Amino acid sequence: MSVEVPENMEEVAMKIAQHQVRGEQLSVQKVIEDAVKEILQAFMDEALEGHYDDVKLEGQTLVVYDFMGEKEGQVTPEKDWVTDFQTDADAVIDRLEGAVGKIVRGR
Repeated sequence: MSVEVPENMEEVAMKIAQHQVRGEQLSVQKVIEDAVKEILQAFMDEALEGHYDDVKLEGQTLVVYDFMGEKEGQVTPEKDWVTDFQTDADAVIDRLEGAVGKIVRGR
């Protein structure tokens, strides 16, 4: 990924700092929640060889909808996405990647 889609806390801090230079304020929570959503979206796009499904964050649940708006699957955090990511970002990414296989195979 990249600083645009942070994969660890160092990249989260870099993204926040980049936006502060431009006079924009981002919270750690917003950056992490956007990151987990975008990471799952990227994994879904890769698995389906294109952007067919949309990932939405609804509360603390990442929900995957197909192109018809039907719910295809969901992923929930251990505690909450921010705490999980701060504790072990690699484990969160692995969990999201594993969930994609289950969601795609479940069709």
